[in-house]
Amino acid sequence: MGQKPPLHSDGEELDAFLGELEATEEVTKIAGWDSGFTNLNSALNGILPGLYLLIGPTSCGKTAFAKQLCDQVAMYNSVPAIFFTFTEQKKDLRIRTLARLSGLENREIRRGRSFVRHWYGVPKGADADELPPSWEKLLSEADEARGWLNLLYTIECQEKTNLREMEADILRIKEIKESDQVMVVIDDSQRLGPRDLPINARFPLVIEQLQELAMTLHVAMLATWTDLGREDSPNRPTPQEWGERVASADVVFVLENDMERTKTLTGPSRAITLHIVKNRRGEKATLPFDFHPSFSKFEEVTPDLAP
Repeated sequence: MGQKPPLHSDGEELDAFLGELEATEEVTKIAGWDSGFTNLNSALNGILPGLYLLIGPTSCGKTAFAKQLCDQVAMYNSVPAIFFTFTEQKKDLRIRTLARLSGLENREIRRGRSFVRHWYGVPKGADADELPPSWEKLLSEADEARGWLNLLYTIECQEKTNLREMEADILRIKEIKESDQVMVVIDDSQRLGPRDLPINARFPLVIEQLQELAMTLHVAMLATWTDLGREDSPNRPTPQEWGERVASADVVFVLENDMERTKTLTGPSRAITLHIVKNRRGEKATLPFDFHPSFSKFEEVTPDLAP
């Protein structure tokens, strides 16, 4: 075993710690990474190392929110990001990103260039940033995103993929990018843990292991977990009860469909509430979003403007 480093009291290390704070010349409004969402930044004080748990019912937009957050952390902070997926293919996740950036629907992009050009035509005489939704708009946005997409890794997990394999991938990408800072997303984390246990029994075991891994690697880790209970069930945990169940996570988000506000929206868009029911570094909060499934896009709603 290697020799342990010497122990120093907080008082002995005080001057060095104050020196670190004084050496920070950049003026920032938040301590952590920019999430791309103003209200979420304010509530969290930015994305910091630790475990963030995102819980919600099936089809409420957990994957779309996690993917958008992962993309935006890479884009706004120029840090590597890893998206581990158990159910989605790389192609589908990349289409989600292009739909959000270009304004073309997921299904339109999936049909390819010929369909999009037949449907939208070819725009003439417009600057790249003023292009309407079109194949040319998609290509322009993809080219503009190339820099931060080079920081993003999507890893398709197998049925038996475990946390040790994920740890090895994270360490490998840290080495490739020569960066100790990494944003990690694990979608459908309920697929981890002992296969002989029901999902609800896996919950505390998996969350504790994820928290340990996030601390060991000093990464910001967002893990999604599916609430399998029916939304109209009287026995389904409330957002606040979810927060009380999770001892290990630093932050617990709960996504919830807002049926009443959804009635005020047009088309397939849905009103979603993001509850921050646990936050070790700040306050709890309730943040309204509009979710546009066709474009895999979440938009913050100013709370005082939400009906």
